Amino acid sequence: MHLKAALNLTVLGGAILALAHPGHHEKRDPAPVRAYKRDLGHGLARCATELKARGHHARAEVRRRAMVELHRRQLTRRDTDAILNTSHQAATAVTPGMPVDEIFKDSNRACLMGPTAEGETGPYWIPGERVRSNIREDQHGVPVILEQQYIDVETCEPIPNIWAELWGANATGVYAGIVADGNGNSADIANRYRTFLRGVQQTDDDGVLTYETIFPGHYDSRTTHYHIIAHFGAELLPNKTLAGGKVTHISQIFLDQDLIEQVESTYPYNTNDIPITLNSVDRVVGQETEFGNSDPMLNYAWLGDKIEHGLFAWISVAVNLSAVHYPYYTNVYTDHGAIAVEGTTDGNPRAINGGLPQTVAS
Repeated sequence: MHLKAALNLTVLGGAILALAHPGHHEKRDPAPVRAYKRDLGHGLARCATELKARGHHARAEVRRRAMVELHRRQLTRRDTDAILNTSHQAATAVTPGMPVDEIFKDSNRACLMGPTAEGETGPYWIPGERVRSNIREDQHGVPVILEQQYIDVETCEPIPNIWAELWGANATGVYAGIVADGNGNSADIANRYRTFLRGVQQTDDDGVLTYETIFPGHYDSRTTHYHIIAHFGAELLPNKTLAGGKVTHISQIFLDQDLIEQVESTYPYNTNDIPITLNSVDRVVGQETEFGNSDPMLNYAWLGDKIEHGLFAWISVAVNLSAVHYPYYTNVYTDHGAIAVEGTTDGNPRAINGGLPQTVAS
């Protein structure tokens, strides 16, 4: 794999990103990163039969109730248009209580549908997130139970005990913990102390973790999405935050356009008058799918009779544990709320312990 070349990628930093949402003014992936993504996809393809043979799916029967079969769509090589034109809604009833081997039943999909390993962070990652599964707090919106399974692309094994962060904008397109132009009311200093829709969790023996969140809202120039960052070998501190280890995965995950339209027609999403950016023109969606080996769209099923009752969503995430990334950030959580710091970029000597700043462990 072209790991060394991929790790030398250039990430834009500075004041422009510090004042904008993720995606503004950022360039297309350089050639070495695109080559690395292709190699990662090839490695994922060989995992399909190995996962099934090793019985990881069967073991999940112990802790999850049996349910009817999921969609049977096979994922072959696909491009961006094919992914965007494919519905990711389950063809049959699905609930959070069904066994993991049913949720991730299609081994080819399980290996191939995860986001690529070279996503982008944007300036709204905040080191110091709390470990918790329910991150909704007081936020209104369509409830989402989001399940992820993390797979080691080199061994085809689920990854236990890896820490994975999830964060997203609220129903009106605002991120907690950040005071900046373009992130809601930039005069609302109290947002620096808010933590809604952000959290960290550790995977179980099958590489699975679950978040209780809401469907994210949209903001200027970006389609609807969640962010994820995975930490390998991190230490859980007494204050329920992480330190140490290394960041092995960064990516964004997306949702079908027709599903976005349904959600955006409901309150409070319909109070947001910022124009919606479609998946088909979103730069990051294009980068994550252009080689046909990655499907970063969440699979989903309705939990009730209408969209307001909520969704159960799931995705597999392929991780190269030998990779090391230094995610970009402009703020860090402390006992006094999120504080602004000089933005860090890949390779910046200020970024220690896999990208976690010193203040997290203090």
